Amino acid sequence: MFFQIRHELHYAYARPVFLEPMTLRLTPRQDCTQTVLSHRLQVRDPADGAAAVLEPGGGDGLVLWFHKERQTLHLQVEMQVETHRDNPFDWIVTEPAARHLPLTYTPALRAALAPCLGGPQHPQVSAWAAELAESVQGSTTDFLMALADQIHHGFHHVGRPDGAALQPEQTLQERTGACRDTAVLYVAACRSLGLAARFVSGYSMHHPPEVSEHELHAWAEVYVPGGGWRAYDPSLGLAVADGHVVLAAAADPELAAAVSGTYRGTGVTSTMEYRVDLRAAETRKALG
Repeated sequence: MFFQIRHELHYAYARPVFLEPMTLRLTPRQDCTQTVLSHRLQVRDPADGAAAVLEPGGGDGLVLWFHKERQTLHLQVEMQVETHRDNPFDWIVTEPAARHLPLTYTPALRAALAPCLGGPQHPQVSAWAAELAESVQGSTTDFLMALADQIHHGFHHVGRPDGAALQPEQTLQERTGACRDTAVLYVAACRSLGLAARFVSGYSMHHPPEVSEHELHAWAEVYVPGGGWRAYDPSLGLAVADGHVVLAAAADPELAAAVSGTYRGTGVTSTMEYRVDLRAAETRKALG
């Protein structure tokens, strides 16, 4: 699948502020699942400095810094991306200990995946996940799909353009949330059963019916021996194939945010507006 995406972000402040250095994660990941064909990032009223960096999760980031006060910041990124995975089930579990939950990794894998295994304990989420795992006889692959399906069909999905993700127990109790909330819940449920899981941000050609326009999207990736990192979208209830474009993936949602940064200005309020234009086609030529 071929994607053409334009993403604009506009930040406005009630009066001039000093922007602290910010990190942009607006460059698509390059790996066996997707190839970046073109990419262009523009900063209106350019920053005073910029540095391309390699993020902890291996993705590309861009750090911007500013010397003068400013009252607005406008970012625009345009990209073309080809996604390659047309079958999300083209894999097998290669380690016997990984076929049933709770999952046990080899010592080497456990050490490598440690950041995606730990985190706060959520007793209600753990009990809910254990009950679901029991309903599929502990099958790892069946659980991953059942979890996505249950969140998709059993929760109310809403659009919420800004703000941090909710705690997973709150999302579970209220049975409602934005895509980043359900992604965090999915990750927590997987980790409670020994599965390494991480948060993903990017774009999808699909969106829940409650969301009328394309926007930055969030889902989860889970590491299973034989499959590697495999993506599941709980807000859509599916195993991810070639309909998603990844920007960043991280153990902590904050490290997968498209934009991270703060500003200095006592009592200054701010607003953020965004627009995502996305087109998908079977051939690059069809994108025009």
